[in-house]
Amino acid sequence: MMKWTKLAFRNILRNRRRSFVTIIAVGVGFAAISLYYGYIHNVYNGLRIIAVRGEGLGNLRINMAGWQEKGKLEPEKYMFSGEDTQKIIKLVTEEKDVILATPQIQVTGIVTNGRVSTVFIAQGVVPKDDKIIKGRWIEYLPVVGQPLSDEKRYGVEIAKDLSKYLDLTAGKDGVVMAPTISGQMNALDVQINGVYDTGNDFSNDKFMRFNYYYAQSLLDTQSAERIVVLLKDWEETESMRTLLLKKLKAAGINCEIRTWKELSLSFSKQKAFLDTMFMFLFSIVLVIVLMTTVNTMGMAILERTREIGTLRALGLKRRGISVLFALEGAILGFFGSLTGIVLHTIAWTIIKVYPPRYIPPGFSSPVRMFVDMVPLMLVVLLLSMVLLSMIAAIIPARR
Repeated sequence: MMKWTKLAFRNILRNRRRSFVTIIAVGVGFAAISLYYGYIHNVYNGLRIIAVRGEGLGNLRINMAGWQEKGKLEPEKYMFSGEDTQKIIKLVTEEKDVILATPQIQVTGIVTNGRVSTVFIAQGVVPKDDKIIKGRWIEYLPVVGQPLSDEKRYGVEIAKDLSKYLDLTAGKDGVVMAPTISGQMNALDVQINGVYDTGNDFSNDKFMRFNYYYAQSLLDTQSAERIVVLLKDWEETESMRTLLLKKLKAAGINCEIRTWKELSLSFSKQKAFLDTMFMFLFSIVLVIVLMTTVNTMGMAILERTREIGTLRALGLKRRGISVLFALEGAILGFFGSLTGIVLHTIAWTIIKVYPPRYIPPGFSSPVRMFVDMVPLMLVVLLLSMVLLSMIAAIIPARR
């Protein structure tokens, strides 16, 4: 095999210019695919953090069975009582992979400044638990003013566009109205603790955040709509869902558990879009690499017709000729991939040191672009390029 490899090297060096162009084409294609994959890999992680931390969904959400279908129509029948809420939290937090389990409740109603009113959607959260869920996300989109407080229950947070519309800034008072669980209209005074950016244009003009117990008072209930669970390792989400379903069922609690992927409105759609773009880019690069290698090897075959005839006359079978050209293609693909790794590393370093900023679709503020270094992807792509180049070399050789 070493003799065949040496012979393949010599044949590649016969026409250095053509071989160089092929290697560069493979390298640029390799770098383009690997950089884009690194980008979407980072975006996927970012979307996960936004869903779990930014949106406050946690890794798992526990609702009473039937909530998803009928909970909005008959909320009083599909909410956990105070006793069941504490029982669920105790059972869930017994698991070592669980950071916390916290009750939440959603409120929909009307907020007014005394002159103008509009609809709002508010999440009632336990402030100290919410800080744990948010984690470092708070540093990215901090609250202007004061965050929610366990002591000041009537203090609320308001999204920035809703704040502008109602002219309700930190320290100002307003009134919120919402139907109670029994269907009666209730109204309570609020004071704006702080203004925050949801990070999304579609929610910045309607979202608010309440203290959990204040939200219960507004709805006139002691029940919880859901229990949000935060895990130490997000990769344990599915296994933990299965475990908790069995555990809670054994404890006599009839519930349904959904993951952050199922709850996030944007993750699945954006992932599907980015996956489609990746396949589109990969297909273009695939065709370019394939055609470049076929052209290079086709020209080499035309120039070496006498050599091939001599080898056949000496007893080398057709399969041997194909193996020789396949080795040449593999070498071109290998060195092209190495060139691509070098180009990828240079571009990755530049982006890491000087990250460009852009505003993604649906976001309300610019973010920095990062590209992850994914060694496994580089290895898989290298092997794919070598295999592809071998196939591209065999095609003209078999003619």
